[in-house]
Amino acid sequence: MARTWLKLAMGAAVAAGAAGWLLRDLPSQIGVRPLTGDGARSDRIRRSNQFDGSGFHNPMSGEALHNPPYELLKQMVHDREVRRPTGVIPLVDLPTEAPPADGIRAVWFGHSSVLIEIEGRRILLDPVWSRRVSPSRLVGPARHHETPVSIEELPPLDAVVISHDHYDHLDRDTIVALAAQSDAQFVVPLGVGAHLDSWGVTGGRVTELDWDETIDIAGITITATPARHFSGRSFRRNDTLWASWAIAGTHRRAFYAGDSGYFDGYRKIGADLGPFDLVVLPIGAYHPAWPDIHMTPEEAVKIQQDLGGGLLLPVHWATFTLAMHPWSEPVDRLWGEAKAHGVPIAVPRPGEAVNVDHPPAVDGWWQALPRP
Repeated sequence: MARTWLKLAMGAAVAAGAAGWLLRDLPSQIGVRPLTGDGARSDRIRRSNQFDGSGFHNPMSGEALHNPPYELLKQMVHDREVRRPTGVIPLVDLPTEAPPADGIRAVWFGHSSVLIEIEGRRILLDPVWSRRVSPSRLVGPARHHETPVSIEELPPLDAVVISHDHYDHLDRDTIVALAAQSDAQFVVPLGVGAHLDSWGVTGGRVTELDWDETIDIAGITITATPARHFSGRSFRRNDTLWASWAIAGTHRRAFYAGDSGYFDGYRKIGADLGPFDLVVLPIGAYHPAWPDIHMTPEEAVKIQQDLGGGLLLPVHWATFTLAMHPWSEPVDRLWGEAKAHGVPIAVPRPGEAVNVDHPPAVDGWWQALPRP
């Protein structure tokens, strides 16, 4: 009898904990809709050329995620072992020396989280330190490697830049921790600031930009530029805008694509805001079922050329499994395509610093991972 009561009590405790998470934590992780109520944010959204009255949209054709066919569902079930690394991904400590005062140094922390140190200023892109990219801490894509450093070990930041509000690019717990320990300004696409407001990041620290709008922070000009993607943290899509970003100092420039399918607007971005010394481009999570929202490695090489050059730093691979391709396929394809077209690339280990003026040679470290 006592054992039965113990099981019942444990079950009740688990149910209560789950109910508490559903009522408290899940809504907070999801964030809020920016158009609820009137105000300056709602007015700006409605005036945006990217807003069609019901949501944001891409001016390029084919913006929607294609409905997954039966064959895609089969792929999700089979061959899962090839979508994970074969061994422990090597991590590198954050550099202790100061960044070049007149150059660009980039530190890739995994997935799309990159620290860009440009002319002595520090801009952190899409920081995600949580174990899962999901509204839940129990289910959802989990990390294949730890973060090379803790949030507390990061150097002082001037700005945190977010490309869009998907969970693998906007992480509530990371944002809250960064806001608590840093004086950095947060720069986000139009509407995304509503999430940050709901998480307590207030006091004029958040700037929302529409495409082609800019802000100057500590002598660095940050410009929101177009991207071919979508947004959403629940079942409703496109309440908030998505963007790529041009980051310019006095003499040096970097570009970050966020998430995007290929489109011919990259030529205009390069002509208007380049030339770029560094281009940070996603290469993973592609599939024939969604060609309009994620570029392939070959398209990343073409985009580097459309932008007018610059060292290509690949991101959006290695850390989370978000598509059906093998784990290392994106970087293998990128390496081959880059060599075929003479495009300079750097493929650092997580935590490894890349000096854009003296990038490390590509050594194929991912191909040497030991079997687990």
